[in-house]
Amino acid sequence: MEFGRLITAMVTPFDEKGQIDWPTTGRLIDYLIDVQQSDSLVVSGTTGESPTLSDEEKLELFRFAVKHANGRCKIIAGTGSNSTAHSIHLTKDAEAAGVDGILLVAPYYNKPNQEGLFQHFKAVADSTSLPVMLYNVEGRTGINLSVDTTLRLAAEIGNIVATKDCANLDQLTQIVKGAPEGFKVYSGEDSHTLPALSVGAHGIVSVASHIVGKEMKRLIDAYINGNVQEAAKLNGTLHPVFKGLFACPHPVPNPVAVKYALGLKGFPVGGVRLPLVTVNEAEAAFLRNLIV
Repeated sequence: MEFGRLITAMVTPFDEKGQIDWPTTGRLIDYLIDVQQSDSLVVSGTTGESPTLSDEEKLELFRFAVKHANGRCKIIAGTGSNSTAHSIHLTKDAEAAGVDGILLVAPYYNKPNQEGLFQHFKAVADSTSLPVMLYNVEGRTGINLSVDTTLRLAAEIGNIVATKDCANLDQLTQIVKGAPEGFKVYSGEDSHTLPALSVGAHGIVSVASHIVGKEMKRLIDAYINGNVQEAAKLNGTLHPVFKGLFACPHPVPNPVAVKYALGLKGFPVGGVRLPLVTVNEAEAAFLRNLIV
């Protein structure tokens, strides 16, 4: 399974009542494929506000995305949680909904040790025939999926085919070095897109690609084709957007900023669900200056 190099972790559009806005969801999928050139979409990941989506909403999103994309890109379902049994249940339902792959975040809050992490991911991967991408984001989960555990999973579990890792470049480098042939390493940090490629990562699972996806695709293509100077120039231009969507002018939780930024680009996708709140006046002014 090839997920491509530019994967967008898609926001979930909401209407004025905080319910999923299905017409806008369809338009967003078209926009991310046709305009922003995403190779795959993660549906119901953290950026999609998965903690506040019900299982019924997630499954409806999976079915809707598969049908609407209609083969134009891969649909990766976010089915991870801190309950192994729940993740297995949702993963099986996602497979039945026709998705192309699974994204499994490291269990959060309960902070398992590395053996617990291995057994969790193994159990969920064993429950499906779909390709699985691991997701390591210590800032949100409180636990780091180590290099050794990642490589053990990659070597021993046949359908664990990739990782999205938000750790530092040292960890990415070690995973790339030790990974079996065919195992794909993705950065989960937009600002690491070019540095990650330079140490051997395959691509990026991105938030900023909602706004600057086609430019990111140019950056990736330039680097892959050996045009390093062009890639570096594009990286310099995009870097303020990469950083600004997460710190405007101080850190804001994802996807608050990118949802507001989409509205600034003429593509309103509604607000966020509590406990998230929309940008304040200072943050809105910062984003207007950054995006418009």
